[in-house]
Amino acid sequence: MRKLLVLALVLFVAGVAVANDLGNQMPPKSDPVVPENVPVVPRQGGDTIFTATVIAGVPYNNSGTTAGYTDDYDEVCPYSGSTAPDVVYTYTPAVTEAVDIDLCGSSYDTKLYVYDAGLALVACNDDFYFDAVCGVYVSKLENVTLNGGTQYYIVVDGYGGDFGDYLIEIIGFEPCDVPCPAGALVEGEPELVNEYQDSYNGGCNSNTPVFQEILGGPDGTQIFCGVSGWYLFQGSNYRDTDWMWVYMGPTGSIDVTIDAEAATYFFELFPQDCASVAVAQQVTGGPCLEAYMTISGYAEGAVVWIWAGPTVFAQPPGFPDNEYDYVLWLSGLMADIATESSSWSNVKALYQ
Repeated sequence: MRKLLVLALVLFVAGVAVANDLGNQMPPKSDPVVPENVPVVPRQGGDTIFTATVIAGVPYNNSGTTAGYTDDYDEVCPYSGSTAPDVVYTYTPAVTEAVDIDLCGSSYDTKLYVYDAGLALVACNDDFYFDAVCGVYVSKLENVTLNGGTQYYIVVDGYGGDFGDYLIEIIGFEPCDVPCPAGALVEGEPELVNEYQDSYNGGCNSNTPVFQEILGGPDGTQIFCGVSGWYLFQGSNYRDTDWMWVYMGPTGSIDVTIDAEAATYFFELFPQDCASVAVAQQVTGGPCLEAYMTISGYAEGAVVWIWAGPTVFAQPPGFPDNEYDYVLWLSGLMADIATESSSWSNVKALYQ
């Protein structure tokens, strides 16, 4: 019997509990229960665009709180109706540059957006992080282009009425390209388009669950090149989730390395039942940042379910296309089994 602590990976950050979601549709989110925000005067600056805290240059780091500020601004990304207090920074780059604006480490459910000088929305993000390191429902904007000589306003806001302490970091954007190595196994999923219905390797998210096999070569290793991304379905934000299985090799241990052009979750799943499947362990790879996982505890030849997909449900700023590439390097697989996409009926037949 496999000894495994099946984790729903419920993370408790700033009093918020959330489970890692295996779904492809952005889940609904309820308003947090927070104490009343009481505006405080005088404030440190940054209450409105007229008192915005000036950023002299990038890179930039700061910390602060939105508690005691007033609710002056709000944007839909994708949630509207915020009554949370907000803080404003302003930055005028000397030359055109692309930046990442990151609230990792903030203590509450944040929202982050950028206006130009005319208060036209440039970029917006509500939920980027869902982890114990950077926080649950904490925001980040990647690859935001700022034109030289143009004044911009960066607004640190909150979802619903939430407020609290925040950290802000602004750095230059570094382009990320993760090429597919020669000889790799290519996913082959159809192009992601609006109203897409995944019948290729959508796993338990497909109408008829279907998985993709990743099989070892003669030495039990394999390189798998996948494509993931985002699309709209019936007006809602969806992400592409790739559900795969591998077979445990004779060593009893599978080592996985993942890298991607966008932040990507990689999960080991257990139990292998769509009615009760959960996350056994996870890592986050990319952009251009490798992550590692070791899977063990299965008998030789046993089926292991794995999952890859974006950390966010909506296409983030800085991705002109709605797709991006990722690569898995695997070792310790069982070798020499014919490759095919498999349906849920085939999965169940393995256990009969």
